[in-house]
Amino acid sequence: MVAPPRLERLTVARAAERYLSAVRVDAVRGVLSPTTERSYARDITELVTLLGADRILDDVTGEDLDDALVRYQADPDGRYADPERKPGPGRSTATVNRFRQSVRRFFSHAARQCWVQADPMQWASPPAKSRGRLRVERTALSAAAAGALLSTVQAAPANPGTAPARHASRRRDQVLSARDRLVVALLLVLGPRVSELARADVADFTREPAETRWRIIGKGGTHRTVALSPPLAEALEEYLTALRPRLAARRPDDPDAQRALLLSWRGRRIDTQAIRALLARAVDRMPDVYRRPATPHALRHTTATLLVADGWDVKVVAELLGHASIATTGAYLDRIDGELAAAIRTHPLAAALQEVSPGAFVESPGATASSPLA
Repeated sequence: MVAPPRLERLTVARAAERYLSAVRVDAVRGVLSPTTERSYARDITELVTLLGADRILDDVTGEDLDDALVRYQADPDGRYADPERKPGPGRSTATVNRFRQSVRRFFSHAARQCWVQADPMQWASPPAKSRGRLRVERTALSAAAAGALLSTVQAAPANPGTAPARHASRRRDQVLSARDRLVVALLLVLGPRVSELARADVADFTREPAETRWRIIGKGGTHRTVALSPPLAEALEEYLTALRPRLAARRPDDPDAQRALLLSWRGRRIDTQAIRALLARAVDRMPDVYRRPATPHALRHTTATLLVADGWDVKVVAELLGHASIATTGAYLDRIDGELAAAIRTHPLAAALQEVSPGAFVESPGATASSPLA
């Protein structure tokens, strides 16, 4: 018989160091995205502080984890520098549940490596349910609002002299309307993750006379290929031929800049924060009746919601968004104002009800009751 593996009694700090080293390896291999790597590193580093760096990992109990989670939730959320944006005195339920998921993955890894005899997360209290309303800036735009956003970037000023007053101070070399138009169009039509768009390279696009395709590198190193519509392919071609060569020429010795699809006016690859900022500027130019805060994730919701509302199968939408399960896609489908009323108006039995005379529902004396739809 094979002897069971021996338990390795590590401190919490040492176990976290080894785990994060494995996380970095997975990020280099493409199994995890850089954003996920940073999230795990941030969460596990905070877990070490909450549990105690010198404590033996195998001595941690479910009650200890409950206490750590409560203290984590009570701490202020450092992401919100503006007090008016803070959702409450501590962290939100969704943030705590994300932290819990990072801790669960850490202890699952510890159990496989025999750093603990049993995973203490199985004795921790179940996660709390998020009962708050959806954040408006992350929900889908209506079809009219999405069209207004596209019209805004299509009509972006070609030079600072024609820009609105609040944008008049921009330098001529900072006017990147062709790039911004391409970014917003890709986010609205194809619904990529903002990280997927930021790390896209020119080589990821196959540009042929009949069709242009984008090979998207998704979560966990997965790949999916989507075809661009002719207008979207034209926007890509305009940016690649007219604007990008001038931007890339500003950093000829930067290999990442030479590969990157989207560049800043200084010639560097733009990051996710830059994409969020340019989207915010585009939203700021929308007509007042449609303008509301929107993130790249909201445009991803918009892609899913509008396609399903237009009759496309959820499986097709899931493949477009890079979801492994249609259940995940279902969570992206937001209600569109008027959609429920339209569904009731077009109900299959609506016409049948109109054909029934009003008297059919009135039971005459001595008659046997019957259903007009029987």
